[in-house]
Amino acid sequence: MNALTSIVIRSFNEAWALASTLDALKGQDFPAYEVIVIDSGSTDGSVKLIEDFGPTHFVRIRPEEYNPSRVMNQGMRLAQCDTVIFLNADATPQGPRWLAPLYEALQDSRTAAVFSRQIPRQDCREVFKRDYEVCFGDQRRSAHWDHFFSMVSSGIRRDVWELRGFREDLQYAEDDEYTRWCRKEGYHVRYVPESLAMHSHNYTFSQAYGRAFGDARAMAATYSGPIERLSWWRTFLMGLGKDAASDLTWCARQGRLREWPHAAQIRWAQRWGKWRGFHQGWNDYRLGSNAS
Repeated sequence: MNALTSIVIRSFNEAWALASTLDALKGQDFPAYEVIVIDSGSTDGSVKLIEDFGPTHFVRIRPEEYNPSRVMNQGMRLAQCDTVIFLNADATPQGPRWLAPLYEALQDSRTAAVFSRQIPRQDCREVFKRDYEVCFGDQRRSAHWDHFFSMVSSGIRRDVWELRGFREDLQYAEDDEYTRWCRKEGYHVRYVPESLAMHSHNYTFSQAYGRAFGDARAMAATYSGPIERLSWWRTFLMGLGKDAASDLTWCARQGRLREWPHAAQIRWAQRWGKWRGFHQGWNDYRLGSNAS
């Protein structure tokens, strides 16, 4: 039977989760699909796991060649199907009905992109657990934001992508930029909670800062509001205060108050990274690379 959908997996030194992810794919209640894996120079045994799995395409690139948009565009060009599902190597599908709901949602020609619900792993720190609740929980606040999307476990339609692929000048937030463009063009971007994946990271202070900086720098490229709205006072100081209060309440309800100091440190890193990254991106994308 010919494949009905393509699955593109991005991999880099995630053998600790990759084995479970590949096993979960084998157990999907779905007629036929192809798998494309693009690995960015893994040295931890991931290559052997992938070769044993036997994907339709296995592409290996050097770590310094990795650019998320370029890799996703490459996966799209290799894919043979009209719908393409993206899955991070460390995002493990939960149950045999992870794939089908994403595929079914993409059968609507006006739906350009879809994304799964995510739940954190058992070892996830409380500050990041609260983020997953905010973004993917039953009462998720992200439903009321101007936009939210996660490429970790998601899918897009080929016919829409062919109109304009992922921007390869962005190192972060490329999925946010692409799906905002889809909505601007009149397409739907849908959350599919019936598709469930387990995925989380316990970022260090420096990793949290770097991720926030990179995302905010990239988002500055397409931000439509005035830069004054992302002032130090509003973005950093007021935001940090709100985060601290919300994290305190969350940790208390979870019976994990001892985690609150760690949460406060992570929020400081995220808020400072967001403020600095956005203003750096404004200089780079709006004022030119030589701007002060």
